[in-house]
Amino acid sequence: MLLHAPRHARSTAPTPLGLSDLTALTREIADEVRAGAHLVRVDPERRWYKLLRTDPYVDVWLISWATEQAAELHDHAGSLGALTVVSGSLVEQRWTTEGLRSRSLRAGRSAGFPLGHVHDVGNHEVTPAVSVHAYSPPLTAMSYYAVDDGLRLRRTRSELTGSGSSKGVG
Repeated sequence: MLLHAPRHARSTAPTPLGLSDLTALTREIADEVRAGAHLVRVDPERRWYKLLRTDPYVDVWLISWATEQAAELHDHAGSLGALTVVSGSLVEQRWTTEGLRSRSLRAGRSAGFPLGHVHDVGNHEVTPAVSVHAYSPPLTAMSYYAVDDGLRLRRTRSELTGSGSSKGVG
């Protein structure tokens, strides 16, 4: 059974779900989290993850972030992505043609990630943060990056994530 069937085909991505679909889905699930429908744990040692939904088109993850936890600079291989901050505040550092740029994402804010989007997400606040992430097609691999001399992006490694795995999600 599909949890989230596509609304209509899109020719610009490897999935029938677009960024607006993924953003709407993360907002919907964030509302469920706020209403207490999903248990959230905060682990002070490492980010906590829980796969909430999966089907052939999309995976939806619930992630908690204790102080100073971050994902590491990465991409989502051939998947589009979106997140909505449920509570707390996250900082996204994203790679642009001018180098790394930061933006703050507070509770209720969402962000979409097109193909080729390279970013790091982290919690720099004392208060834990909680976010909902969706990837379409379901996340299967991620590449990680370093920034050389502040001007050049260099891939350091790629990893398979595996269906239902929490490795590398963010």
